[in-house]
Amino acid sequence: MSLADTLPAARRETPARPRRRRGRAAPYLFVLPALLLFGAFKLYPIGWSFVLSLHRTVAGVDTFVGLDNYARLVDDPLMWTALRNTAVILLVQVPLMLALATGLAVALNSTLLKGRSVFRLGFFLPMVTGLVAYGIVFSVLLNKDYGLVNWTLGLLGLDPVPWLTDGTWARISLGLALTWHYTGYNAVILLARLQTVPRELYDAAAVDGAGPLAAFRHVTLPGLRPALLLTTVLSTIGTLQLFDEPTVLTGGGPDNATLTLGMYLYRNAFTYFDFGYASAVGYALTVLIGLLGLLQFRLLGDKS
Repeated sequence: MSLADTLPAARRETPARPRRRRGRAAPYLFVLPALLLFGAFKLYPIGWSFVLSLHRTVAGVDTFVGLDNYARLVDDPLMWTALRNTAVILLVQVPLMLALATGLAVALNSTLLKGRSVFRLGFFLPMVTGLVAYGIVFSVLLNKDYGLVNWTLGLLGLDPVPWLTDGTWARISLGLALTWHYTGYNAVILLARLQTVPRELYDAAAVDGAGPLAAFRHVTLPGLRPALLLTTVLSTIGTLQLFDEPTVLTGGGPDNATLTLGMYLYRNAFTYFDFGYASAVGYALTVLIGLLGLLQFRLLGDKS
Protein backbone atom coordinates (compact mmCIF):
# COMPACT_ATOMS: atom_id res chain seq x y z
CA MET A 1 0.00 0.00 0.00
CA SER A 2 1.43 3.40 -1.01
CA LEU A 3 1.56 6.48 1.17
CA ALA A 4 -1.06 8.25 -0.98
CA ASP A 5 -3.50 5.42 -0.32
CA THR A 6 -3.15 5.88 3.46
CA LEU A 7 -4.02 9.65 3.33
CA PRO A 8 -7.63 10.76 3.91
CA ALA A 9 -9.70 11.45 0.82
CA ALA A 10 -10.08 15.16 1.69
CA ARG A 11 -6.31 15.62 1.85
CA ARG A 12 -5.77 13.76 -1.45
CA GLU A 13 -8.18 16.24 -3.20
CA THR A 14 -6.42 19.33 -1.83
CA PRO A 15 -4.27 20.05 -4.95
CA ALA A 16 -7.45 20.39 -7.06
CA ARG A 17 -8.97 23.08 -4.84
CA PRO A 18 -6.69 25.97 -5.98
CA ARG A 19 -7.57 25.12 -9.57
CA ARG A 20 -11.29 25.27 -8.76
CA ARG A 21 -10.83 28.59 -6.99
CA ARG A 22 -8.97 29.98 -9.97
CA GLY A 23 -11.74 28.74 -12.24
CA ARG A 24 -14.39 30.45 -10.13
CA ALA A 25 -12.39 33.69 -10.08
CA ALA A 26 -11.93 33.77 -13.86
CA PRO A 27 -15.35 35.32 -14.67
CA TYR A 28 -14.73 38.12 -12.16
CA LEU A 29 -11.36 38.85 -13.73
CA PHE A 30 -13.01 39.17 -17.15
CA VAL A 31 -15.65 41.64 -15.92
CA LEU A 32 -13.18 43.57 -13.72
CA PRO A 33 -12.13 46.05 -16.49
CA ALA A 34 -15.78 46.87 -17.20
CA LEU A 35 -16.47 47.30 -13.48
CA LEU A 36 -13.47 49.60 -13.10
CA LEU A 37 -14.59 51.74 -16.05
CA PHE A 38 -18.15 51.82 -14.73
CA GLY A 39 -16.94 52.91 -11.32
CA ALA A 40 -14.59 55.56 -12.71
CA PHE A 41 -16.93 57.09 -15.28
CA LYS A 42 -20.37 56.42 -13.74
CA LEU A 43 -20.37 55.78 -10.00
CA TYR A 44 -17.68 58.32 -9.14
CA PRO A 45 -19.29 61.23 -11.08
CA ILE A 46 -22.70 60.39 -9.58
CA GLY A 47 -21.31 60.35 -6.06
CA TRP A 48 -19.16 63.46 -6.54
CA SER A 49 -22.07 65.42 -8.05
CA PHE A 50 -24.08 64.69 -4.90
CA VAL A 51 -21.19 66.01 -2.80
CA LEU A 52 -21.10 69.10 -5.03
CA SER A 53 -24.84 69.63 -4.52
CA LEU A 54 -24.12 70.15 -0.81
CA HIS A 55 -21.57 72.91 -1.49
CA ARG A 56 -21.54 76.40 -2.92
CA THR A 57 -18.56 78.16 -4.47
CA VAL A 58 -17.96 81.49 -2.74
CA ALA A 59 -14.96 83.57 -3.83
CA GLY A 60 -13.42 80.49 -5.43
CA VAL A 61 -13.80 78.40 -2.28
CA ASP A 62 -16.23 75.50 -1.94
CA THR A 63 -18.33 76.03 1.18
CA PHE A 64 -20.53 73.35 2.68
CA VAL A 65 -24.15 74.58 2.72
CA GLY A 66 -26.04 71.35 3.34
CA LEU A 67 -29.45 71.28 1.66
CA ASP A 68 -29.51 75.01 0.85
CA ASN A 69 -29.15 74.35 -2.87
CA TYR A 70 -32.21 72.10 -2.80
CA ALA A 71 -34.18 74.69 -0.83
CA ARG A 72 -33.13 77.27 -3.41
CA LEU A 73 -34.87 75.23 -6.12
CA VAL A 74 -38.26 75.94 -4.59
CA ASP A 75 -37.83 79.73 -4.72
CA ASP A 76 -36.12 79.91 -8.11
CA PRO A 77 -38.52 81.36 -10.73
CA LEU A 78 -36.32 80.27 -13.64
CA MET A 79 -36.38 76.71 -12.32
CA TRP A 80 -40.19 76.75 -12.36
CA THR A 81 -40.18 78.29 -15.85
CA ALA A 82 -37.92 75.52 -17.12
CA LEU A 83 -40.07 72.90 -15.39
CA ARG A 84 -43.26 74.34 -16.87
CA ASN A 85 -41.82 74.45 -20.39
CA THR A 86 -40.60 70.87 -20.09
CA ALA A 87 -43.99 69.76 -18.74
CA VAL A 88 -45.78 71.34 -21.71
CA ILE A 89 -43.58 69.41 -24.14
CA LEU A 90 -44.07 66.23 -22.13
CA LEU A 91 -47.86 66.50 -21.91
CA VAL A 92 -48.52 67.75 -25.46
CA GLN A 93 -45.76 66.69 -27.82
CA VAL A 94 -45.02 63.22 -26.41
CA PRO A 95 -48.64 61.89 -26.55
CA LEU A 96 -49.07 63.34 -30.04
CA MET A 97 -45.82 61.78 -31.22
CA LEU A 98 -46.67 58.36 -29.76
CA ALA A 99 -50.15 58.48 -31.30
CA LEU A 100 -48.62 59.21 -34.70
CA ALA A 101 -46.03 56.47 -34.15
CA THR A 102 -48.77 53.96 -33.30
CA GLY A 103 -50.76 54.81 -36.43
CA LEU A 104 -47.60 54.67 -38.51
CA ALA A 105 -46.67 51.27 -37.08
CA VAL A 106 -50.12 49.89 -37.92
CA ALA A 107 -49.86 51.27 -41.46
CA LEU A 108 -46.35 49.86 -41.98
CA ASN A 109 -47.54 46.47 -40.76
CA SER A 110 -50.41 46.32 -43.23
CA THR A 111 -50.15 43.80 -46.06
CA LEU A 112 -51.96 46.30 -48.31
CA LEU A 113 -48.93 48.60 -48.31
CA LYS A 114 -46.48 47.89 -51.11
CA GLY A 115 -42.77 48.54 -50.61
CA ARG A 116 -43.05 48.47 -46.83
CA SER A 117 -39.30 48.15 -46.35
CA VAL A 118 -38.69 51.40 -48.22
CA PHE A 119 -41.27 53.25 -46.11
CA ARG A 120 -39.84 51.82 -42.88
CA LEU A 121 -36.37 53.00 -43.84
CA GLY A 122 -37.67 56.41 -44.87
CA PHE A 123 -39.49 57.03 -41.59
CA PHE A 124 -36.53 55.81 -39.52
CA LEU A 125 -33.88 57.89 -41.33
CA PRO A 126 -34.55 61.12 -39.34
CA MET A 127 -33.36 59.30 -36.24
CA VAL A 128 -29.84 58.87 -37.63
CA THR A 129 -29.59 62.60 -38.33
CA GLY A 130 -27.41 64.42 -35.80
CA LEU A 131 -29.28 66.48 -33.22
CA VAL A 132 -27.31 69.64 -33.94
CA ALA A 133 -27.55 69.13 -37.71
CA TYR A 134 -31.31 68.80 -37.85
CA GLY A 135 -31.71 71.65 -35.35
CA ILE A 136 -29.78 73.93 -37.70
CA VAL A 137 -31.86 72.74 -40.67
CA PHE A 138 -35.11 73.51 -38.85
CA SER A 139 -33.81 76.92 -37.73
CA VAL A 140 -33.17 77.77 -41.39
CA LEU A 141 -36.49 76.37 -42.61
CA LEU A 142 -38.46 78.26 -39.95
CA ASN A 143 -36.62 81.56 -40.21
CA LYS A 144 -39.17 84.37 -40.35
CA ASP A 145 -37.43 86.39 -43.08
CA TYR A 146 -35.89 83.87 -45.48
CA GLY A 147 -37.13 80.46 -44.32
CA LEU A 148 -38.63 78.05 -46.83
CA VAL A 149 -41.78 77.57 -44.76
CA ASN A 150 -42.70 81.26 -44.68
CA TRP A 151 -41.77 81.59 -48.35
CA THR A 152 -44.26 78.82 -49.13
CA LEU A 153 -46.90 80.50 -46.99
CA GLY A 154 -46.27 83.71 -48.94
CA LEU A 155 -46.99 81.91 -52.22
CA LEU A 156 -50.35 80.93 -50.71
CA GLY A 157 -51.11 84.54 -49.79
CA LEU A 158 -50.57 84.02 -46.05
CA ASP A 159 -48.64 86.26 -43.68
CA PRO A 160 -45.26 85.06 -42.38
CA VAL A 161 -45.32 83.26 -39.05
CA PRO A 162 -42.82 84.22 -36.30
CA TRP A 163 -41.82 80.60 -35.75
CA LEU A 164 -38.76 81.28 -33.62
CA THR A 165 -39.38 84.81 -32.32
CA ASP A 166 -42.75 84.35 -30.61
CA GLY A 167 -43.05 82.29 -27.43
CA THR A 168 -46.05 80.21 -28.49
CA TRP A 169 -44.80 79.61 -32.02
CA ALA A 170 -41.33 78.77 -30.69
CA ARG A 171 -42.82 75.99 -28.56
CA ILE A 172 -44.78 74.75 -31.58
CA SER A 173 -41.62 74.82 -33.71
CA LEU A 174 -39.72 72.83 -31.11
CA GLY A 175 -42.56 70.30 -30.92
CA LEU A 176 -42.59 69.93 -34.71
CA ALA A 177 -38.84 69.31 -34.80
CA LEU A 178 -39.02 66.71 -32.03
CA THR A 179 -41.99 64.96 -33.65
CA TRP A 180 -40.21 64.79 -37.01
CA HIS A 181 -37.06 63.34 -35.46
CA TYR A 182 -38.48 60.75 -33.07
CA THR A 183 -41.78 59.54 -34.53
CA GLY A 184 -40.19 57.06 -36.92
CA TYR A 185 -37.90 55.70 -34.20
CA ASN A 186 -40.84 54.96 -31.90
CA ALA A 187 -42.84 53.58 -34.82
CA VAL A 188 -40.12 51.00 -35.51
CA ILE A 189 -40.19 49.86 -31.86
CA LEU A 190 -43.98 49.57 -31.95
CA LEU A 191 -43.85 47.80 -35.31
CA ALA A 192 -41.45 45.19 -33.95
CA ARG A 193 -43.88 44.43 -31.16
CA LEU A 194 -46.89 44.52 -33.48
CA GLN A 195 -45.37 41.82 -35.66
CA THR A 196 -45.39 39.44 -32.69
CA VAL A 197 -49.16 39.70 -32.20
CA PRO A 198 -50.63 36.40 -33.50
CA ARG A 199 -52.73 36.74 -36.63
CA GLU A 200 -55.18 34.25 -35.15
CA LEU A 201 -56.37 36.89 -32.68
CA TYR A 202 -57.47 39.14 -35.54
CA ASP A 203 -59.17 36.21 -37.24
CA ALA A 204 -61.02 35.35 -34.04
CA ALA A 205 -62.07 38.97 -33.63
CA ALA A 206 -63.37 39.03 -37.21
CA VAL A 207 -65.38 35.86 -36.58
CA ASP A 208 -66.94 37.55 -33.53
CA GLY A 209 -67.99 40.45 -35.75
CA ALA A 210 -65.35 42.97 -34.68
CA GLY A 211 -64.62 45.72 -37.18
CA PRO A 212 -61.26 47.42 -37.74
CA LEU A 213 -61.73 49.88 -34.84
CA ALA A 214 -62.84 47.14 -32.43
CA ALA A 215 -59.91 44.93 -33.47
CA PHE A 216 -57.54 47.84 -32.95
CA ARG A 217 -58.95 48.50 -29.49
CA HIS A 218 -59.19 44.93 -28.24
CA VAL A 219 -56.30 43.23 -30.07
CA THR A 220 -53.75 45.77 -31.31
CA LEU A 221 -53.54 48.06 -28.29
CA PRO A 222 -53.30 45.24 -25.70
CA GLY A 223 -50.62 43.61 -27.83
CA LEU A 224 -48.71 46.89 -28.01
CA ARG A 225 -48.84 47.57 -24.27
CA PRO A 226 -45.21 46.52 -23.49
CA ALA A 227 -43.86 48.55 -26.42
CA LEU A 228 -46.05 51.52 -25.53
CA LEU A 229 -44.70 51.40 -21.99
CA LEU A 230 -41.13 51.29 -23.30
CA THR A 231 -41.59 54.18 -25.74
CA THR A 232 -43.45 56.25 -23.15
CA VAL A 233 -40.70 55.83 -20.56
CA LEU A 234 -37.93 56.51 -23.08
CA SER A 235 -39.74 59.57 -24.44
CA THR A 236 -40.33 60.89 -20.92
CA ILE A 237 -36.66 60.51 -19.99
CA GLY A 238 -35.58 62.12 -23.27
CA THR A 239 -37.97 65.05 -22.83
CA LEU A 240 -36.91 65.76 -19.26
CA GLN A 241 -33.27 65.76 -20.42
CA LEU A 242 -34.01 67.82 -23.54
CA PHE A 243 -31.06 70.06 -24.40
CA ASP A 244 -29.72 69.93 -27.95
CA GLU A 245 -32.82 70.90 -29.92
CA PRO A 246 -33.89 73.99 -27.92
CA THR A 247 -30.27 75.12 -27.65
CA VAL A 248 -29.71 75.05 -31.40
CA LEU A 249 -33.22 75.99 -32.52
CA THR A 250 -34.22 78.77 -30.13
CA GLY A 251 -31.45 79.15 -27.56
CA GLY A 252 -34.10 78.81 -24.87
CA GLY A 253 -35.91 81.94 -26.07
CA PRO A 254 -37.67 84.04 -26.75
CA ASP A 255 -37.87 85.26 -23.16
CA ASN A 256 -37.14 81.75 -21.81
CA ALA A 257 -40.24 80.37 -23.56
CA THR A 258 -38.35 77.22 -24.57
CA LEU A 259 -35.95 76.99 -21.64
CA THR A 260 -35.82 73.35 -20.49
CA LEU A 261 -34.48 71.68 -17.37
CA GLY A 262 -31.50 70.35 -19.29
CA MET A 263 -30.63 73.82 -20.56
CA TYR A 264 -31.04 75.36 -17.12
CA LEU A 265 -28.73 72.76 -15.60
CA TYR A 266 -26.12 73.46 -18.28
CA ARG A 267 -26.34 77.24 -17.81
CA ASN A 268 -25.79 77.02 -14.08
CA ALA A 269 -22.84 74.69 -14.50
CA PHE A 270 -20.97 76.09 -17.50
CA THR A 271 -22.20 79.68 -17.81
CA TYR A 272 -22.50 80.73 -14.17
CA PHE A 273 -20.04 78.04 -12.90
CA ASP A 274 -22.41 77.30 -10.03
CA PHE A 275 -21.70 73.58 -10.04
CA GLY A 276 -23.30 72.97 -6.64
CA TYR A 277 -26.65 74.35 -7.71
CA ALA A 278 -26.41 72.62 -11.10
CA SER A 279 -25.82 69.32 -9.29
CA ALA A 280 -28.90 69.96 -7.16
CA VAL A 281 -30.92 70.57 -10.33
CA GLY A 282 -29.58 67.32 -11.74
CA TYR A 283 -30.57 65.31 -8.67
CA ALA A 284 -34.01 66.92 -8.60
CA LEU A 285 -34.38 65.95 -12.26
CA THR A 286 -33.31 62.38 -11.44
CA VAL A 287 -35.95 62.10 -8.71
CA LEU A 288 -38.59 63.50 -11.08
CA ILE A 289 -37.68 60.97 -13.77
CA GLY A 290 -37.84 58.14 -11.24
CA LEU A 291 -41.27 59.18 -9.95
CA LEU A 292 -42.72 59.55 -13.44
CA GLY A 293 -41.24 56.21 -14.43
CA LEU A 294 -42.90 54.49 -11.46
CA LEU A 295 -46.20 56.17 -12.31
CA GLN A 296 -46.01 55.04 -15.91
CA PHE A 297 -45.19 51.47 -14.90
CA ARG A 298 -48.19 51.53 -12.57
CA LEU A 299 -50.54 52.85 -15.26
CA LEU A 300 -49.24 50.99 -18.32
CA GLY A 301 -47.59 47.96 -16.78
CA ASP A 302 -48.98 44.43 -16.77
CA LYS A 303 -52.03 44.31 -14.50
CA SER A 304 -51.90 40.52 -14.11
